[in-house]
Amino acid sequence: MDHRFVSAVLVLLLGLTQVSLQKVDVAADVSTLIIEANKGMNHVLLEGDVALPKTRNAMKCLSQQCKWPKSASGLVEVPYKIATVYQSNDVDTIKRAMNGFATQTCIRFVPYAGQKNYLDIKSNGGCWSNLGRQQGSQPVSLDTSGCINNGVIQHELLHALGFYHEHTRSDRDQYVRVNFANVRSEYTEAFQKQDTNNQNTPYDYSSVMHYGRNAFAQGGETITPIPDSSVAIGQRAGMAKIDIQRVNKLYECRA
Repeated sequence: MDHRFVSAVLVLLLGLTQVSLQKVDVAADVSTLIIEANKGMNHVLLEGDVALPKTRNAMKCLSQQCKWPKSASGLVEVPYKIATVYQSNDVDTIKRAMNGFATQTCIRFVPYAGQKNYLDIKSNGGCWSNLGRQQGSQPVSLDTSGCINNGVIQHELLHALGFYHEHTRSDRDQYVRVNFANVRSEYTEAFQKQDTNNQNTPYDYSSVMHYGRNAFAQGGETITPIPDSSVAIGQRAGMAKIDIQRVNKLYECRA
């Protein structure tokens, strides 16, 4: 067989594979990835990926009691453990996502060294986190089968820092219409407004905390931007400019 022909076929197949992967990458926002990873799990979650005691709400978790403390240096150190189940490339991806906070905010995720409160990052069935600082070991689940993505990781870390989803913030009705008729009945709670502290920041359709148009849909889109329904919502790349701004405002990071 002509080796040049074989090589040409291999190049063509590789090119088609890359195109296919690119299409999937563009189509999937962070909510699509999280919802897919959380299918069939047994954990009781609010808003699809928040493990939260029912005695708390967004306003409480945007106050001092749910914030991670700031050190004398002005940095906010958040200790973490990463389970040994992850492959080295998974660990690298998680650490790169953490480093995104270090380069743009005063948040520093630091390896656990006996601290009382810390994030315990495990592949624990789906993508989810508690809201704000908890006492003791605080689980953050990043399942190896669907959650090792920069946007998903930063999304769950923002929950752990005290942030709810963008589409549930208190003033959302000015910016999006939730089509409850299109929401699967078991997930209507994922679209309830929260009593949030919005820190005088604008509503952000491009926030990594914003779910996509078809989150938990059963026919037709569940979230429609208003007044311009063509506005893009949801993404998977990572923290948007206003996400970073909110972290800096909440934790009073120095300029």
